[in-house]
Amino acid sequence: MNSKDSKTLSLSLPGPDDIVRSELSNGIVLLVRSNFNSPSVVVNGYLMAGSLFDEDTKLGLAGFTAGVLMRGTAKRSYHEIYNDLESAGASLHINGGTHTTGFGSQALVEDLNLLLELLSESLRYPIFPDDQVELLRARLLTSLAIRAQDTREMSSLTFDQIAYPGHPYSRPEDGYTETIQAITREDLVEFHRVHYGPRGMVISVVGAVDPDEVADKITGLLSEWENPDQPAAASLPPSPAPADPLTRKIAIPGKFQADLVVGVIGPERRADDFLAAALGNNILGVFGMMGRIGETVREKAGLAYYAYSSLSGGMGPGPWYVSAGVDPQNIEQALELVRQEIKRFTSDLVSPDELADSQSNFIGRLPLSLESNSGMAAAILNLERYELGLDYYRRYPDLVRAVTSEEILGTARRHWDSDQLAVGTAGP
Repeated sequence: MNSKDSKTLSLSLPGPDDIVRSELSNGIVLLVRSNFNSPSVVVNGYLMAGSLFDEDTKLGLAGFTAGVLMRGTAKRSYHEIYNDLESAGASLHINGGTHTTGFGSQALVEDLNLLLELLSESLRYPIFPDDQVELLRARLLTSLAIRAQDTREMSSLTFDQIAYPGHPYSRPEDGYTETIQAITREDLVEFHRVHYGPRGMVISVVGAVDPDEVADKITGLLSEWENPDQPAAASLPPSPAPADPLTRKIAIPGKFQADLVVGVIGPERRADDFLAAALGNNILGVFGMMGRIGETVREKAGLAYYAYSSLSGGMGPGPWYVSAGVDPQNIEQALELVRQEIKRFTSDLVSPDELADSQSNFIGRLPLSLESNSGMAAAILNLERYELGLDYYRRYPDLVRAVTSEEILGTARRHWDSDQLAVGTAGP
């Protein structure tokens, strides 16, 4: 890409001149970007009410609470909420996470008022109807029963328990059967009363809208929302060393496939070496036919149905791992090949061609991810979530090009320790 093309790309990306950031009197941060090429509007956001606040005996409470918010409010019943959404061809969902509870919605711009009203009602005035609480509980318990028979899910859960012993990240945010059964309606009401409020809340709006008009609408609905009991965002303890034994298997009878997850604790999204880690991960097990891991374990050796690597850095140090689905008889062979590739990744520089291909991939796919209103809304929300700055996407191509093979090797060596790999497997 020549300098002229690079400048054109940079100017086409969102930046401080076309993202309007404002803050309501109660602290809610609003990010708006106009796009009059589309008749629709997307409203995304989050508030600091994640499973980090869940007690071990009530794990899953944050997600349970989020799931029941739209099942009845002080103004509308469950059926009225969804009838109103369907009549407008709109969508709205609220989901619990580890650090935050997030929401996402989309509608034609003419239905923005309806969308914002439903969002405000659901977040501020849920009534937790008994029948809807029990219907959702049954659905959650069914999901947990399915999870217990899913080798891929269980290998991942087992890995988290080994890699993060005693740490909040060792816990599944959707809880366990016994913890979901232990949650009462009163628990849901209390979690909402304490943890839902404007502190730390961020909203992004993208579409055929005027930023000032959007700010006025949201101010009218949410600026008076206060919650003096709302705590500050939950802090994370230091990342632990992996637990012994480093390898743990969950037996699930009757399965014909085994899944394994091998990895370490990686950097958080705001870390200085995250971009080098991301580019390195792309080479290790993402780019093309799943990078080096896919080529070695799946294509050449034929030992895996799938094999790839993943870097999950977020608000805290997420896992950096290799995952593979294999014939149960091939677990040890596949694991040995994975270990060899990790050793090469931490011993040798990635080649100039591998780095150049990965950099071009990162730079080229960014505009594609921002083509839709939903992609743009999620992207500008992350600017605030990870404190990247409104000019981050303008700087991004140069940041990617500046990463060297030496930086990738140094980052890999900092995070990967071949003697401390956590290995979770699940299968027959």
